[in-house]
Amino acid sequence: MAAPELDFRNTNTLWGSVIAGTLVRLGLRHAVIAPGSRSTPLTIAFARHPKLEAVPVLDERSAGFFALGLARQHGRPVALVCTSGTAAANFLPAVIEAQESGVPLLVFTADRPPELRACAAGQAIDQQKLYGGHVNYYHELAVPEAALERLRYLRQAVVHAFERTQNPVAGPVHLNVPFRDPLPPVPDGLTGKLRRTLEERAFFAQVVPPAAVRPRAVFSPPATRRGLIVAGPAQPADPAAYATAAERIAEKLGWPVLADGLNPLRGRADRIPGLVAHYDAVLRSPKLAARLRPEVVLCLGEWPTSKVLRQWLAAADARTWLVHPDDRNHDALHGRTQFVRAAAETLTVRAPRRQPPAYLRAWVRADRAAGRELGRRFAAQKEPFEGKASWLLARRLPPATPLFIASSMPVRDVEFFWPAGDGRVRPFFNRGANGIDGTLSTALGVAHGNRPSVLLCGDLALLHDTNGFLLRPKLRGSLTIVLINNHGGGIFEMLPVAKFDPPFEEFFATPQEVDFGRLCAAYGAEHVRVRDWDHFAALVARLPAAGVRVLEVRTDRKRDAAQRRLLLAAAAAGRAS
Repeated sequence: MAAPELDFRNTNTLWGSVIAGTLVRLGLRHAVIAPGSRSTPLTIAFARHPKLEAVPVLDERSAGFFALGLARQHGRPVALVCTSGTAAANFLPAVIEAQESGVPLLVFTADRPPELRACAAGQAIDQQKLYGGHVNYYHELAVPEAALERLRYLRQAVVHAFERTQNPVAGPVHLNVPFRDPLPPVPDGLTGKLRRTLEERAFFAQVVPPAAVRPRAVFSPPATRRGLIVAGPAQPADPAAYATAAERIAEKLGWPVLADGLNPLRGRADRIPGLVAHYDAVLRSPKLAARLRPEVVLCLGEWPTSKVLRQWLAAADARTWLVHPDDRNHDALHGRTQFVRAAAETLTVRAPRRQPPAYLRAWVRADRAAGRELGRRFAAQKEPFEGKASWLLARRLPPATPLFIASSMPVRDVEFFWPAGDGRVRPFFNRGANGIDGTLSTALGVAHGNRPSVLLCGDLALLHDTNGFLLRPKLRGSLTIVLINNHGGGIFEMLPVAKFDPPFEEFFATPQEVDFGRLCAAYGAEHVRVRDWDHFAALVARLPAAGVRVLEVRTDRKRDAAQRRLLLAAAAAGRAS
């Protein structure tokens, strides 16, 4: 006979065990818990449940992003728990990212009971709607009572909150949870009657995973000779199903597909013959930009990162259909756009006939020429250059590697230089708010329990989240960090402000002189100084089975910026001739 799930030691433990038991039946499998006293009943409930993996994380900001990474990896909600006070405030960056990028998080903030608020009690702040409009739903649970009607209320409230993390759109939900003493599992003499009368199986009988809401839609394009599919950043729970849908849409229309570097289609070019990866370089040629101007655009999800592509699309002012399952405005270009409220996987295309192939062939020719030119230059390049790291990762990573790509320069180098291929590398990223918050912690969440994973990031992004290294002993699996150390903010070298020094170097580039070997040693992480590109290629081709490893690639950010401009300009000029 299975051990009893409900914990009758006191009112709070019973309350916590109802929350945990309900969530497990709804499909929850992971809880990330920051330490604290007021959250004791929740911590004990999640830690003791045999079907939950509870992971303790010291720093709340790191905990929030680790949970975010887990939710991204598995495509289902993850519980996030903290104590009362400013602990909850440290979840805010992860909550914002979850809201902006549609990641299901169920956030539990423990709290003082009402009588201990606004009276100078310790570790008590106003936690009501702490995350404002950055959550799908907020509710404060009742103060625990050992009464059947209150437990029924609790069960229903948790079911509703869990559903709101996914439907009608995915995102974070905040439950504020007040507790009175006693917080530890000491008897309070109030649960004896319920222990004798409450039957677990009957109590949880109707708790089942919520049905997914999958809106469907039909796209009927106008007749055109110049239709274009743009596939923006995407982290589908099932990349294969997403790729199959994109392949079906492209085949039906006969249109070229411009795939963002943060889209899994870049690694599935064998499925889509008309896949274009080097559009940023192609469109830097005014001649080709004019020749390839579209009449109709179908955008799958978000617009790509490339500023060159965005400006070109805005100038083209083509009739546009933007496919996205939620109800927000995702058109930052403010074009002649109609929204299609569905996912690519549920989109039906009704096209009377395929587009003539001339436009498709023109895009493919330009893309292949760009790839050859960039490939020739990269193959001959011996000196350190951060853009080559992205190019080599595409060629040397093991198939289907989970790859977390940091914001700032790494995401742009992936867009510029990651070629189309068939490696099935699965990209992950935090591009909802486009910040560097929690980069390492999110990547560790992606790697936890997964196949050997990789993080591509700059030195400032890693330093901004060094507390993520505290998760190393808890990691099941491995994370290899490709660290581009250019001693500051390389992305700012690409902006006009770089010409104004002072104050550029001190206030924008923010140079740092951290010894990453010593930093890694402090946390027990392996550190390798990359000697040359052959050394780098060999290191990323064989990923370790366990642990955290940092591969430090040292470059010069000013030289990198000049080299990046030279590469893209030379490739554009060569194709325009």
